[in-house]
Amino acid sequence: MAKQATELRYAVRFRVVFKYFGQLCLVLAVLTMVPLVMSLIFGERTITLRYAVVVCGLASLGWGTSRLRAPSRVQANEGMVLVGIMFLFTPLVMCYPMMSSGLSFPDALFEAVSAVTTTGLSTKATLVGAPKTFLFARAWMQWYGGLGIVVLSLALVMEPGLLAKGLAVAEAESDDLAGGTRAYARSVLKVYGILTALGVIGSLAVGVGFFDSLLYTFAAVSTGGFAPHDDSLGSLGWLAQGWITLLCLAGAVPLLFYHQRFKKQRRVAVGNLQPKAVVIACVVASLAVGASMRLSGGMAWPQVLHHAPLLAFSAQTTAGFASLPCAHLDAGSKLILIFSMLAGGGMGSTAGGFKLLRLLMAVSVFRVILLRTCLPKHAVIEPRLAGRRLHDDELRAALLLILLFVVVASLSWLPFVAMGYGPLDSLFEVGSALGTAGLSVGVASAGLPALLKGILCVDMLMGRLEIIAWLVMLYPGTWFGRRMEDT
Repeated sequence: MAKQATELRYAVRFRVVFKYFGQLCLVLAVLTMVPLVMSLIFGERTITLRYAVVVCGLASLGWGTSRLRAPSRVQANEGMVLVGIMFLFTPLVMCYPMMSSGLSFPDALFEAVSAVTTTGLSTKATLVGAPKTFLFARAWMQWYGGLGIVVLSLALVMEPGLLAKGLAVAEAESDDLAGGTRAYARSVLKVYGILTALGVIGSLAVGVGFFDSLLYTFAAVSTGGFAPHDDSLGSLGWLAQGWITLLCLAGAVPLLFYHQRFKKQRRVAVGNLQPKAVVIACVVASLAVGASMRLSGGMAWPQVLHHAPLLAFSAQTTAGFASLPCAHLDAGSKLILIFSMLAGGGMGSTAGGFKLLRLLMAVSVFRVILLRTCLPKHAVIEPRLAGRRLHDDELRAALLLILLFVVVASLSWLPFVAMGYGPLDSLFEVGSALGTAGLSVGVASAGLPALLKGILCVDMLMGRLEIIAWLVMLYPGTWFGRRMEDT
């Protein structure tokens, strides 16, 4: 079997990778023109010059490579390689204009990685006096990073046939690479745009200023969490805090769900299950955090009722907004939030984590294992979720990804502890990075050693693409071996 698989294996075709990379660069150049225009409006000429250099460089690179002749049909490994390359390339390019805001290269790169992966961790000590373009740009990067650069490309300019694993293809539609992928991308883009527009209008209605409304909305619907103020949601009124939290919840629900509801399409039970699971998980986490705040932290009831739901919803949706510093939380609350950040929201949403649907699959498997101990040997029982039988390949993939998250989190946590950081706070920061949540207890800072900043960057990238895409990029068979003939 292994020998047959090796004989059928095809390495990536570099001409295909370069061509579509060029098209992605053109899309990125167009997206980068938005902060360039904003810098002109704000009169920040130094930043304008840097963005102009980036736009020209991306346009030149994209124009040259996108003209290559290559087949429109793209292999799965080529799609994953393209997505991985873009999530590495984008922060490397964008850290150049970010450095004009007073950040060193490592800190600018950390900020850019955090933005494009929709994490929200930052090493910047304060946002007081930060250029408006800097604040806008990182929220804008979260917006298009949450949707996925590839989704935008598929929906707007790229030819059909590109498989964007984990970003542009719903699991149920992954077999239709020619048409389904592009149709899915366009549907998601429409939903994303509507949510963004409603978010800005709603934020204005609850008393948030226009500029802050844009930034909070960009960060909320992408479940990114970059706020324009040091205290995140702390400076907002309770009505505005509730609205931003609701936007985060909307972003953590599979985006295709809204499209199906609007079109009144028939939905499978699993599709209905995910929104319910996200809401239930947020409520359960709120109750658990509230109980821990009251019993272990000794917090007063008014504070518990205010902060527990906001933090729990923020962690479960992996948005990363905070209504009070997480460093002030008790150990029990931190542990609950760590689990929520790693579990994340729904598949096909902008949320991070290994996703609640996979957790429900794992629970279904464990339930079957327990039931079989009580049944006769000849009894047949299969794992099911929302009435649908779960296939072995689905279960293997779900359990493997959860295991990989645990392994990566453990390996990332050890260097922090070895270098003298507190075990629980280190795990909180690693869990926040890997879940692309952005809640912080203060470990991520300008004074953090470069090695540990690098580990958090790797965690953010791993979490955004759910690890598998990076393993594909590291697999020698992806790059070496037979290549499919261009047709």
